[in-house]
Amino acid sequence: MNVLNILILAMGLILGGALVADPIFASSIKKIKLPSPSFKGELSVEEAIKERRSQRNFLDRPLSLSQVSQILWAAQGITEEGGFKRAAPSAGALYPLEIYLAVRNVEGLEKGVYHYHPQDHMVSFVLKGNYQDPLARACLSQSFVAASPLSIIIAAEYERTTIKYGERGVRYVLIEVGHVGQNICLQAVALGLATCPVGAFTDEEVSRVLELPKRYRPLYVLAVGYAS
Repeated sequence: MNVLNILILAMGLILGGALVADPIFASSIKKIKLPSPSFKGELSVEEAIKERRSQRNFLDRPLSLSQVSQILWAAQGITEEGGFKRAAPSAGALYPLEIYLAVRNVEGLEKGVYHYHPQDHMVSFVLKGNYQDPLARACLSQSFVAASPLSIIIAAEYERTTIKYGERGVRYVLIEVGHVGQNICLQAVALGLATCPVGAFTDEEVSRVLELPKRYRPLYVLAVGYAS
């Protein structure tokens, strides 16, 4: 590496280390392409709304990769051909949310933490191992989180929105995470699954367990599985 390249790299690290670091590690991270989502289901929106309930008892039964794919698409998937608009509305189409998965029992996925990439409809394998137990402890020891085959964690980078809308942007981000959470719950019902949304957790502990980038703040955890 010549002197010029070293200087460019050093400036990048000083001015925005995270932006430089992500592409460097991206090539070494395992990525899994998800099955294509379905755009037509057997359950109406009205039926899904009527049937949705928070469930805290889950069967020890694996989810399929297709089910996980469908839920992720409903959360933040791309919904326009050749475009970038997503399944949930976002102020200014700035999309400040990031979706992470804590996987315990999903066919085709190792136990661990995954990060969803909407544009490519794939997940990257971030951390290997059972992270449901420490995540449950971070969620004030709510045991059903550990018992579920999958937990979805929604984090936000507020600055993507506040850079345009200022302090009001914080409200827009919180509104958006509500849209995404409801999409997840209704899609789960349509797939014959159950969810329990969780807001009771220690932010710092969730961030530590998942090793989230410092610029991401966890806002929502949703346990997903078959109701017992």
